[in-house]
Amino acid sequence: MSSDRPSINSVTTINADGSRRFLHPADTRGRWTIGRRVAAWGLIAVYILLPWIPVDGYPAVFLDIGERRFHFFGWTLPTQEAWLLFFLISGVGFALFFLTALLGRVWCGWACPQTVFLEHVFRRVERWIDGDAVARRQLDAAPWNTPKVLRRLLKHTVFAGLSAAIAHVFLAYFVSLPRLYGMMTAAPTEHWGLFVFMFVATGILYFDFAWFREQLCIVLCPYGRLQSALIDDHSLVIGYDVKRGEPRKNHGMPQFLGDCIDCARCVQVCPTGIDIRQGLQLECIGCTACIDACDAVMERVQKPRGLIRYDSLAGFGGGKTRWLRPRTLLYGALLLVGALVALTVFSRLKPSSFVPLRMPGGAYFLDAEAVRNQFLVRLTNKTTALRQFRLLVEQAPDGMITLGTDGLVEVAPMQEEVRSVIVRMPRPVYHGVFHFRLAARDETGGYTLAREVEFLGPDPKLLDDEFWREKPAH
Repeated sequence: MSSDRPSINSVTTINADGSRRFLHPADTRGRWTIGRRVAAWGLIAVYILLPWIPVDGYPAVFLDIGERRFHFFGWTLPTQEAWLLFFLISGVGFALFFLTALLGRVWCGWACPQTVFLEHVFRRVERWIDGDAVARRQLDAAPWNTPKVLRRLLKHTVFAGLSAAIAHVFLAYFVSLPRLYGMMTAAPTEHWGLFVFMFVATGILYFDFAWFREQLCIVLCPYGRLQSALIDDHSLVIGYDVKRGEPRKNHGMPQFLGDCIDCARCVQVCPTGIDIRQGLQLECIGCTACIDACDAVMERVQKPRGLIRYDSLAGFGGGKTRWLRPRTLLYGALLLVGALVALTVFSRLKPSSFVPLRMPGGAYFLDAEAVRNQFLVRLTNKTTALRQFRLLVEQAPDGMITLGTDGLVEVAPMQEEVRSVIVRMPRPVYHGVFHFRLAARDETGGYTLAREVEFLGPDPKLLDDEFWREKPAH
């Protein structure tokens, strides 16, 4: 075995002297490669098309930071309800835990943006310009002559263009396509902040996909390290069947003791440079390239496919995979509880909000005729259509007089209106602090939002003239 073969004791992409070893994984063909490519291009299509698909007058996904609202497939979330995104983020976390416990690093190999863009876009361009793995290694070792310079210029120009395109699509999720096009056709000084953002984002993407590459998965991404706490012997992983493959063929022996012929094809196609035959490793992103490569070799030597395959560690050891176990039940229960809580919260959301606030100043006002409380009511329309509200007073005692509740209050789309409501209790019928409800009936939606408020005032004895007459003089 050559000295550059991977070792489970060190990272393949780091040489003995600490320098970076650049990988040139070979291309693969097979059912898993086709499946992953279809899935990747489907995800890329979704990423590109979402800002183009209109739903209720807005892009399907539009995070409108400028107007402080978020649009998701026709549902609009104002910033005052951004706390609801907690359920989305935690739901993604629980789902990832559950899927990892069941299916290992299926996210990394099939859906992670790093894998999708690197393996199915940038490496495809690199193979088209520089050739296969052997040609790329030869080009790296070649002196800097005119053909090499031209190839490098062409490749990195395309890389920079792709990075800029990905960054511009990302920005479209926050400013919308019409505004993005206007910014692109205007002078950079008119939107210098966004111009700097695009320049930096493009540079980061270019650095990642043109140079850093698999180091993001190995060095920076915490998920590779987290997986060791999420999976167990019954999680689905990509592995090598030691019982079937070992001992490997020794060239010169007339008979094979194991099915593995030690061709190292699985190493040559690995995007992180590991040898899957050494066992489950942090660097493995579950990309299935080694499965297709090994299956192709097994077919040529007339052996059954599956020497490298999807299975659990228990399955590779000859046991049976148990899908229902404490880990998956716990993660599944957390995911279910989170989903039920989120469903309950979202089902109670209204397309408008109503908040009564006590007007700044005194808690109450006293004149010769009545005790007065003053409130501000804030009406917010969270939808993209005009809404009408009627202010109401409920559960009020007899004799209470209300000002400011006549007529309809119209609130424009995604706007708010503030109205004052004055409540008076004549002295003869005021008997102390009490509670009542301020409400807003949404005439458009046919529902009522109500909040209980407190009417404040002095001790009723202080309003009684007899009380003061009976006070002894000091």
